[in-house]
Amino acid sequence: MMLNMRLRIYQSLRQCRRVSQSLVSRSSSQAAAMQVPPADGDSKVFAPKIEGLVSSIAQLNLLEIAELNQALKKRLNLPDAPVMAVGAIDRSAAAKDEDEEDAAPQRVQTSFTVKLLKFDDKQKVALIKEVKNLMEGMNLVQAKKFVESAPTVVKADIGKDEAETLRDALTKTCQQAMPI
Repeated sequence: MMLNMRLRIYQSLRQCRRVSQSLVSRSSSQAAAMQVPPADGDSKVFAPKIEGLVSSIAQLNLLEIAELNQALKKRLNLPDAPVMAVGAIDRSAAAKDEDEEDAAPQRVQTSFTVKLLKFDDKQKVALIKEVKNLMEGMNLVQAKKFVESAPTVVKADIGKDEAETLRDALTKTCQQAMPI
């Protein structure tokens, strides 16, 4: 809110300067008395009257500056200038970010889990042998207990290629094995 008030005051002062410059440029006698402005690198020396005004305005608080703004607008018949809200820039940038997020590809799954859901009793022996071969460090007794405890997780947190080969090997011998 204070930023908007300062922005309005700044715009009002700019309008006052424009009006005063146009009034000065209209009078030919005053235009001849004006000095050429110094180059950008040179420091400009202001008249004592202007220096006094600047120091007086600099000592005002925000409410007094707002009152000064209103008084100058009324005295000089200046319309209210439309103020560009600073938040409007941020909102448009946020909207662009949201659009970019929507356009971004969906998250790709990189970790898979293969689960043995069901098996056919006729294929039980072949499945036990396949599980023994696929799972390192497992003997036939462990593989039998593992298969009989279905549904169970065969391997977790593996890559896509490994999950597909494991699923294909298990689906040859049983009915349902799925990567999750």
